Amino acid sequence: MASRHVPAWAQSSDPNLAGRPLVRYPQKTDLILLTSRPPQLETPMKWFERAITPNEAFFVRYHVFPIPTQVDLATWRLRVGGHVDRPLELSMDELKTRFPAAAVTAVNQCSGNSRGRFSPRVLGGQWGDGAMGNAEWVGCRLKDVLAAAGVRQGAVEVTFDGLDKPAFPSVPDLVKSLALARVLDDPNVIVAYQMNGAPLPMLNGFPARLVVPGWYATYWVKNLSDITVADKPFERFWMKPAYRIPDNPCGCVEPGTAPKATVPIHRMNVRSFLVSPEPGARLAAGRPVTLKGIAFDGGYGIREVEVSDDGGSTWRRVSLGRDLGPYAFREWSAAWTPPRAGAARVMVRAFNRIGESQGTEPLWNPAGYLRNVIESVEYPVG
Repeated sequence: MASRHVPAWAQSSDPNLAGRPLVRYPQKTDLILLTSRPPQLETPMKWFERAITPNEAFFVRYHVFPIPTQVDLATWRLRVGGHVDRPLELSMDELKTRFPAAAVTAVNQCSGNSRGRFSPRVLGGQWGDGAMGNAEWVGCRLKDVLAAAGVRQGAVEVTFDGLDKPAFPSVPDLVKSLALARVLDDPNVIVAYQMNGAPLPMLNGFPARLVVPGWYATYWVKNLSDITVADKPFERFWMKPAYRIPDNPCGCVEPGTAPKATVPIHRMNVRSFLVSPEPGARLAAGRPVTLKGIAFDGGYGIREVEVSDDGGSTWRRVSLGRDLGPYAFREWSAAWTPPRAGAARVMVRAFNRIGESQGTEPLWNPAGYLRNVIESVEYPVG
């Protein structure tokens, strides 16, 4: 059972958070409640001052209800089948001993993160900015597991199913797919059984989950139970029509219109956030403060981060923290002195290593995906 209370900040000016209670689920600290059936729990922004998101503060997103609340490792098996020579049923001990361990530090971000900021509004969970987190994941490479099963000639895709099953037959089970070439070409796609040095929390996929670095969380199937190699494209509900974006370079269309063609969502775009001081914090004119935040992208890595306090007329580069890898949050910080009393607005933007950045105007699509506009925070200065 979850406990709940409404904190003072829930009455803030952010329309996506106002009135939402904080709840505490098993193995979790206080998270922002979006829905309870299935659980959708958002991470408060204070946790993103640091590059690694603690397991207890990591966001939760399920699609169907009921969800698994316990798993007996003595009987749990990861089944690998379909278009293979040797179907497998792997215990946790076998995952850990039969295959070499692989580690990757990577951001897990919901496709709909920040959907609540879309204008015109769109259907779906009205997330703020906290449907994301960054962790060190340890597990076995998916390509090694598939090699052990012996992928047959003619295989084209791999599908993934978890222990969460819908209560009614009219609700589609969450099954996702990846192209076989995508899996075989990327040793960082892993079946993870460890998160930040500990077993996965139940709500983040215990005992094992798929990790697809650089791609949105819709592919990171939790509580993994079945991996199936397919010899034809997989186009059931959660691949088509769900989780698709306009088939053009920006993944966007004119607000209020529908795209002519769509493709499955995939690589994350560039984002950056100013986290501290928190929005609305009262600052003193002429007194220096330290701005802190994080930036990330879909796997090229962050090259630089800049801030502006004059509406974007001028920008200055900030200091970057330790590089935890191209898929991870990159911490940044900068000294800043509010010049005068009144309202101050600080903007932040990031550039990745191939020059991609954020725009001054938010792009729009009917599913509420891919937000990567330049973000800003306002402070009252006295």
